[in-house]
Amino acid sequence: MEYRASHRYAPITARKARLVVDRVRGKHVDDALQILRATPKRASYFVDKVLRSALANADQSLVAEMEELRVARAWVDEGPSRRRIRPISRGRAHVITSRTSHINIVLDDGQ
Repeated sequence: MEYRASHRYAPITARKARLVVDRVRGKHVDDALQILRATPKRASYFVDKVLRSALANADQSLVAEMEELRVARAWVDEGPSRRRIRPISRGRAHVITSRTSHINIVLDDGQ
């Protein structure tokens, strides 16, 4: 059975989050948590929260095999960008784009 969790509007770019998600895709949940703890990227914090949320969703179910859980699917989509204007010299302006992302994880126990 599949157990899902997502973090929408995470304040990190999708490109940076995909680097971390690619490392845990297909791994056993315990291995994935250890990889995330050892990864020195800021995105590992957000992916860890989503993975723990999916694990808690599986724990709520009475039929889940907790020892058999694997990261079946994990993907990151781009969220909306927040645009702000920063004034620079000679009356010009630069656009600052703060990007967001949607982090999704699906766990499967093979049943």
